[in-house]
Amino acid sequence: MTTQRRHSIAGNWASLLLPIMGNDAIDFAALGEEIDILIEAGVDGIYSNGTAGEFHNQTDAEFERIQITLAERCTSAGMPFVIGACQPDPHIALSRVARASALKPLAIQVILPDWWPVTDVEAIDFLKRAANEAEAIPLILYNPPHAKRALSPRDLAAICRPSPAVVGIKLADGDAAWYAAAREYLDEFALFIPGHHLATGMKHSVAAGAFSNVACLSPRGAQWWTDLMAEDIDAALAIEKRICAFMDSHIVPFRQTYGYSNAALDKLLCAIGGWGPVGTELRWPYRSIEKAEADRLRAIARAELPDLFR
Repeated sequence: MTTQRRHSIAGNWASLLLPIMGNDAIDFAALGEEIDILIEAGVDGIYSNGTAGEFHNQTDAEFERIQITLAERCTSAGMPFVIGACQPDPHIALSRVARASALKPLAIQVILPDWWPVTDVEAIDFLKRAANEAEAIPLILYNPPHAKRALSPRDLAAICRPSPAVVGIKLADGDAAWYAAAREYLDEFALFIPGHHLATGMKHSVAAGAFSNVACLSPRGAQWWTDLMAEDIDAALAIEKRICAFMDSHIVPFRQTYGYSNAALDKLLCAIGGWGPVGTELRWPYRSIEKAEADRLRAIARAELPDLFR
């Protein structure tokens, strides 16, 4: 890393997951309890409305209430928070950016318009409009592998560099060639890679942090592991190897073999960890993984990853 990053945002960020009741409504009392647990766990920050937060399946009124609940509790506790204003419809997205800005988060996360893939010129224009609505709140671009355009480091630089408001990017990492390209093209941005690869990203001096699936499993454990990276990267890498083995053996098959969504996997991790009132239920029409699977995997997780449950 030779260029100073545009913003100091970094670390282990816990995803706000939606507790869903039997009638498909959001349990806002449980949501508030979940936020309080994450604050008490001492994570570096909390973010809302990523894929695991089911941003694609909320009314505007629900969006508003989720963000107000998060902002009030985090502001009172001095906990940094990021609001996801992600929405495939660009006009709804801009409206959500404006409402998020009023709550004064550390940053606002957006996705590119996603029904029809945008060109570079259209992406640059969208980010410019989003920056205007954000009113000086920094932006983080979320470009997951399932986006209509999953962009390379070079392509991300082409659309993000023209917008000074974009300070970070949430994305999937890759092999050694990907890390070399990220250093070459994206060194001014805070890069947030998948949580279970964070030690590798730190070793390569590329990752600023993660909006972390490991924090879905254990917020305290993920924070301890993140802090360990600054003290003993080799020990952290050894733990990462075990985390990835657990994910590959016990979590990823739910997606690859049975077709469950990433949000379902993250809620399964939370239920395995058993740290909060979330459960495995997704909002209709998406399928949820049975709670019995979390019960089955709980002892396995603690046996294979005891460091995360100390």
